[in-house]
Amino acid sequence: MHICKIFCTFAPNLRNMKKIGIVSVLLACLLCGACTALEKKQRVGAVVELNGNYIYRSTLDSLTVGMSSEDSLRVAQQYISQWAKDILLYEAAKSHAISEMEQMVEDYRRTLYAQAYEAYLVERRMPKTVSDTMVEQVYLQMPDRFQLDESILKGLLLVVPLDAPKLPQLKKMLAEVKEANGNLKEDKLDAIEKYAYQNASGYELFTNKWMTTTEMMAHIPIERAELETALKNKNQIEASDSLQIYILQVTEKHLLGAQMPIEYARPEIEKMILNARQVEFLQKERERLYNEAIQDKKVNFYNE
Repeated sequence: MHICKIFCTFAPNLRNMKKIGIVSVLLACLLCGACTALEKKQRVGAVVELNGNYIYRSTLDSLTVGMSSEDSLRVAQQYISQWAKDILLYEAAKSHAISEMEQMVEDYRRTLYAQAYEAYLVERRMPKTVSDTMVEQVYLQMPDRFQLDESILKGLLLVVPLDAPKLPQLKKMLAEVKEANGNLKEDKLDAIEKYAYQNASGYELFTNKWMTTTEMMAHIPIERAELETALKNKNQIEASDSLQIYILQVTEKHLLGAQMPIEYARPEIEKMILNARQVEFLQKERERLYNEAIQDKKVNFYNE
C-alpha cells in the first residue's frame, strides 16, 4: 500500500525529470492504478481496517449467526477489539525487538523443518519390522522391566438373572470348560453358548485376549482389591447386584507382580526397540549429511 502511494504522489513530477523517460511515467501510473485496484478489491465487504489488515462483514456474520442484535453487537465488538490488539502487539514487538524476534522465528522455523524432515525419513526409510528374536532378547535381558502392576486374565463372563434356571449346571460346565492341556472343550463351550443365548443378559468370551483387572471391573460389580484376592485362590468368581449374577470363569491368568507373558509385553518391547532404532537412525543420517557437506567443501574452516 505504501509503495502505491509513493508512486501515485510522485508520478506527475516524473514528466519534469529529464533523465527519466515517458516509459517510467507510464510504469509508475500503471503500478499506482494496480495498487489502487488491489486496495479497492481488499476493501470490498470490509468493515474494519488496521494497517492493511481487514475484517470482513462475512466474518462477523458467521460469528453471530442466530444471535439477537444486542448479542451480535457485543460479540462483534469483542472480536474486533481482540483482533486489533493482536495486530498492534505484533507490530510493537517487531519494532522494539526485531533482531531478537527474527532470530527466534528463524530458529523455530529451522527446528520445524528439521523435525518434519526427520519424521519423513523415519516414515519412509527406517525399517519398522521387529523380529521375534529381538523381542525375546529384550524380554529375557530385562525381566524386571516387564512385571505386572495388576493381574491379567483370559476367560468367559456370563451375566444372568437371579432366577436363571440350572445355575449349578452352568457353573459346573464353566469349571470344566478347560482341558488339562489348556485347550477349551468344544462340547462344553457349545453348551455354555447355547445357555447364554437362551438365558443370559450378557456373555463375553475372551479366551484369546488378555484383560486387566481394571478392565474387568467395567463388566462385573466387584472392587479391584477383592478381584485380585479372588484370582489368587480360585478360577470361578461370582458377584451380584439386585438383578443379576455375574459368573467369571478364568481360563488363564498372571497375577500382580509376576512377569508379563511375552505376547502381552510385546507391544511395549516393540516400542522400545523402534524408539532406540529411530535415535540411531537419525544420528547416522545427521552424520551422513555432515560428512557429505565436508566432502563437498560446503563447510569451511578458517584459521585464526
